[in-house]
Amino acid sequence: MHGGPDALGAALHDFSTNANACGPCPDALSAIENADPRRYPDPRYTALRERLADFHHVDASRIVIASSASEFIARITTAVAQRGGRRIQVPPHCYGDYLRAAGAWGFERVSHGADLAWCCDPSSPLGQAQEGLEPCIDGLGAEAVCVIDLAYEPLRLEGALALSRERLNAIWQLWTPNKALGLTGIRAAYAIAPVDREDRVAQLAALAPSWPIGAHGVALLESWTRSTTQQWLDESRATLRSWKAAQREMCESLGWRCLPSVANYFCARPDVPCSAERAVALRAQGIKLRDAASFGLPGHVRLGVLPPGSQAALRRSWQ
Repeated sequence: MHGGPDALGAALHDFSTNANACGPCPDALSAIENADPRRYPDPRYTALRERLADFHHVDASRIVIASSASEFIARITTAVAQRGGRRIQVPPHCYGDYLRAAGAWGFERVSHGADLAWCCDPSSPLGQAQEGLEPCIDGLGAEAVCVIDLAYEPLRLEGALALSRERLNAIWQLWTPNKALGLTGIRAAYAIAPVDREDRVAQLAALAPSWPIGAHGVALLESWTRSTTQQWLDESRATLRSWKAAQREMCESLGWRCLPSVANYFCARPDVPCSAERAVALRAQGIKLRDAASFGLPGHVRLGVLPPGSQAALRRSWQ
């Protein structure tokens, strides 16, 4: 299950997606609009990988371009399976594509001794720091693959990522800037490989399709590295903090129990269940929530933070 547009199109007040509601980022949108789609990108993405490497202060040989986070999830799962791995470890509540990709290869979900381990900070759907993150990483074997999904790190509204650079250099880092830039329709992502794992990078390169991203994806990722884009993102986080405080207050005034979160979204248990019938009625009024049952949180919904006008619409519709 995914949030966002459905068979009825895009909801007027779509709380079901975690995209930055302050977006789209003007600089990124301009870069995409001015991209030249008449030509293929460089198949090795040489300049793009160097820009991303400079942005993260790593070597360009560690940058792996991906069509999307989901494509990378499927590809690295395949890479682990090719090496004989069949055990996966994921957080208690997590993005469904981790297990979906693993299921295609017959992986077994385990609590320790995994060949492939997924971490997420801030986590989805809870928007919290993942509990036991460091012990999880430290408890893996030398050949195990660990990936931290940093999709919502740019949308963290409180605190900071707890992992040191040394720990990050020992695991894979997956980045998907389209959420933070409010441009989820552009599918483009990248990963940073652990230090001294050229063999793993080469294996993923061999599994990649030709030109995993097109000209518009290149434009998105290039704009991500610009100081003006990062300044806009920083300003948007200040706005999101204000909207989030108001949205939580509004939900609590309806009798909902809101769970803690450090990101631009949170989970809540409504005062009455959000049944399928109620969801249809809300959708007819332009409201879409994300049922959290598929995340292992039955009775809860996940809400992306939206502007005050959308919050007022949710209040009216729910009442």
